[in-house]
Amino acid sequence: MQTISRPGKADVHERGPVLKKGRLGRQFRGRISWKFYVPLLPLFAVLGLFSYYPALSGLYHAFFDWRPGFDSPFIGFQNFAALPSDSVFIHSFTNIIQFFIFGVTLAWIVPLFAAELVLAHSSKRWQFIFRTLLIVPIAFPMVVVFYLWGFMYEPNIGMINTMLHAIGLSSLERNWLGDPNIALYSLMFLGFPWIASTPFLLFLAGLQSIPTEIFDAASIDGASWFTRIIRIDIPLISGQFRLLFVLAIINYVQFAIPMALLTNGGPAYSTMTPALYMINQAFYDGNWGYAAALSSVLFIITALFSVISLRTRKQAVATA
Repeated sequence: MQTISRPGKADVHERGPVLKKGRLGRQFRGRISWKFYVPLLPLFAVLGLFSYYPALSGLYHAFFDWRPGFDSPFIGFQNFAALPSDSVFIHSFTNIIQFFIFGVTLAWIVPLFAAELVLAHSSKRWQFIFRTLLIVPIAFPMVVVFYLWGFMYEPNIGMINTMLHAIGLSSLERNWLGDPNIALYSLMFLGFPWIASTPFLLFLAGLQSIPTEIFDAASIDGASWFTRIIRIDIPLISGQFRLLFVLAIINYVQFAIPMALLTNGGPAYSTMTPALYMINQAFYDGNWGYAAALSSVLFIITALFSVISLRTRKQAVATA
């Protein structure tokens, strides 16, 4: 009976060194001299001046009755202690939570459906045309888009009320941005139907990276188009969903531009957001220390959710 001998140390040595899994990438990359990192120093200097310094300065001044250029006494946690009793600040968070729920549901479903339709077209030429038409508007300045929608919402000469009046639905005419009951929902519909957006671009790229053999196998097994989307496409682009979730948290915590341009948080604080409230406290009311406390809270929330999401993603990759 023939026995199979296990390779000894000499055999392993002859075959070459065994690289541990964690060091494999570093061994192939090799060592890079520190001189090559010198050109990055100006980049880090700019990041430190315009990114890290403002964040650390805001956190530091949150403990002071900060008045730029004047005496700013230390007041400890008084600015933070005032936050739970600030009804406008609490209400602004309820507004942004509604924006977030809307942004990760309907504003994701439509771009995903559009990406599926583009890739389902049999003609590569028309796929390219549709893809180009839906990606190019992402480069348009959002300020212009917001002002355009502001004009459409105008109660007297705006396009929406004008069309409703023309087709005999005058009873549906509203002061879309002046009614506290509907102003928040009117802002949610900015950019309708939300197809030309970052989610569409990420979903399209994720779907294109799925091997066509998987689609062929699903077709052979008799899976319908809807079943394939639910059971194959969505699980395979879960990385895009996690990335969009992190970006949504960061975006909506800092969400302020459309409100600042169109409503300034009104009417009756119905469209106020934490970031806009922070801006108003600093530049309009002169409460710089309180605004610094607000910015610190927003920074901590953003960092906390980002870390949690990244750790979750790392665990998912490790268990895959």
